[in-house]
Amino acid sequence: MKAYKNKQQKGFTLIELMIVVAIIGVLSAIAVPAYKDYVTKSEVASAVASLKSIITPAELHYQEYGAFPNDSTELERVGVGSNAVKNGTLTFNKTAGSIALALTSPTGVTATITRNGSSGWSCAVAGLTDNKNAPKGCPQAAATPPVTPP
Repeated sequence: MKAYKNKQQKGFTLIELMIVVAIIGVLSAIAVPAYKDYVTKSEVASAVASLKSIITPAELHYQEYGAFPNDSTELERVGVGSNAVKNGTLTFNKTAGSIALALTSPTGVTATITRNGSSGWSCAVAGLTDNKNAPKGCPQAAATPPVTPP
């Protein structure tokens, strides 16, 4: 009679590999949305920080010229270059005393700082899908309800 030798298993079975793939799939399904939220939050916080860095030059412009700046070229008169903000497009509203930054990423998001007379500046973010991505001290602006025709 022939004796059978015990063969040592080399490698993994198909079931073990499938379990590992399933675990990796579950972990990535949880991690990817959390990472996207983190990236959005950091980009919005960076935009707000860029806007807040323009407050002092805008105030300096107001003190020197008696008016709020009309565009970024007017801020150049007080030492701020036109490339002060790299992650979006600046829009100045001279009559409202506000500066808006439309972000290039995430698209559709706009951060705005507004001069409130002698009481200082206020900040608001519009276009976020979730309020948790708005930085502290700069809440998401209330959405305007759609206008229904009569």
